[in-house]
Parts: sequence; C-alpha cells; structure tokens
Amino acid sequence: MINVLITGSNGQLGSEIKAISDNYPDFHFIFTDVAELNITDYQMIDNFFKENHISYVINCAAYTAVDKAEQDYDTAHYINVNAVKYLSQISKKNHAALVHVSTDYVFDGKNYKPYVETDAICPTSAYGKTKVEGENEVRNYAEKAIIIRTSWLYSSFGNNFVKTILKYGKERGKLNVVFDQVGTPTYAADLAKAILDILPKLNSKNTIDTYHFSNEGVSSWYDFAKEIVELSDFECIINPIETKDYPLPAPRPHYSVLDKSKIKNEFNISIPYWKDSLKKCLNLINE
Repeated sequence: MINVLITGSNGQLGSEIKAISDNYPDFHFIFTDVAELNITDYQMIDNFFKENHISYVINCAAYTAVDKAEQDYDTAHYINVNAVKYLSQISKKNHAALVHVSTDYVFDGKNYKPYVETDAICPTSAYGKTKVEGENEVRNYAEKAIIIRTSWLYSSFGNNFVKTILKYGKERGKLNVVFDQVGTPTYAADLAKAILDILPKLNSKNTIDTYHFSNEGVSSWYDFAKEIVELSDFECIINPIETKDYPLPAPRPHYSVLDKSKIKNEFNISIPYWKDSLKKCLNLINE
C-alpha cells in the first residue's frame, strides 16, 4: 500500500479528508494529530517516517488563531514554520511528496483583481507572516511539493464562521457583520477532494509549486452571513458594518479573492460555486 501521512487530522480539513478517504482505496491513510505525532519534534517525525514508510504527506496542521498569534507569536512560529521545515526536510530525505496548505493572509488585501500565485506577498498580521515563512521552508527544503493557498475555510467539523453565525444568530436574532472585506468562502470538503484527486499526479513532479484553491464566486462576510441565515431558515437580522467598526488585534485583508486558473488547468479539476457548497455543508450541520 501507498502510505499517506495526514497531520492535523482533527481539524476541519483533516476531518474532511478522513470522511472521504474510503473513496481512495489505492492509498493507506495514516491520520495523526498532536497526540500521535508532534510535528515540532524533528526526531519524532524522522522515526515516524521510517516506521511507516511514508510516500506522501498532507500537512493540514497549522496555528490558525489569527488574533491570538499577535501575542503568541512563538507558538505560531513553532507550528507554522519550524514544523513545516522539519516535514519538508524529512519528506526530502524519504523522497516523499508533500502537500502544504497555506492561506490568503500571505497577501495584504490591496489588490483589485483576483490574486495569482506570482503576485507579491505582503502579510500584515503575525499569522500571515508565519504562513509566508512556512511556505519558504517548503521551497527551501522539500524535494517535491505543492503549496495550496486557500481562504475562508469552513466545514461541518470544528469551529468556523458558519457555526458562529448559526449559534449567535439563533441566540441573539441580530448580528453585525463586516461588508468591506471580500473573498470567497471555501468548503473544506471541496479542498479535501481536490487534494486527494491531485495526489497521484505529484510523484511525476520533482518540483515545488504553488497553487490557489477556493470555491468559485465572490462574497463579503456580510453576504456569507446572509446566505447562512437564509439557507438555514431562521429569523436573524444581519447588519452590514465597516471593518473599522469591528476592531480586532490582527488586520484582515480587505480583498482576498484567489485566481484558481492554474490548479484547474494543470490538474483538470472543477470547483463548485460557493453557495452550492454552503448548502451541502448546512444540510450536514442541520441534520
């Protein structure tokens, strides 16, 4: 069997990969989180690779507490940078292909058209800076790898914007949501499927490349919240507000729409429209 290591398997993306893994019988998936594999420990990763004969790694592990990272930079750096360096080095040592997940936060959000992979990176938050450094560790140390930047991830698993709107919308009946930040919601199940569909094609590439993936279409957080409420069929007033009226420790990109042409063309994948995927996710949550 071809062994695939999944790190961060209890998170949104890792959980979605687990949910569809039976559809990929050519692979034997080894699901780990911090309890099974501490990816900030080089020796532990090295031993794990030797014992399990790993051919592929999908790194879903990340420090994603965007605001907390402003004060807890060291922890964010350990997980988003050091661990990525170790995974890259050990993947190369074992000739394993690496899939590393990154973020729209590598950009400053000042664009006026969808970001392509070659656009200049300029993170404005501590979290974004650690994700940029993590990408660079992949480029510096991996042998064959792809970096997939995504945005506004949500799932029926874990905590996310969709569940927050459902919880507080039902409790309070009125919510303020920013309308001047624009991007694309991404259903983690769609990203999981894309990664597993791409996986068999990676061994033929002895390169390191970067791709963008989100669902199709464009939305503000306000539009996203309105759609969640309407599809869930409960009463809640969503008030549009500006970013300045909802200050947070970490600055957010005002525009983070990603151009997906490269990943669609190179791997021949189709990407669902964000509202269609949201409907699927809500059906699972509201069952």
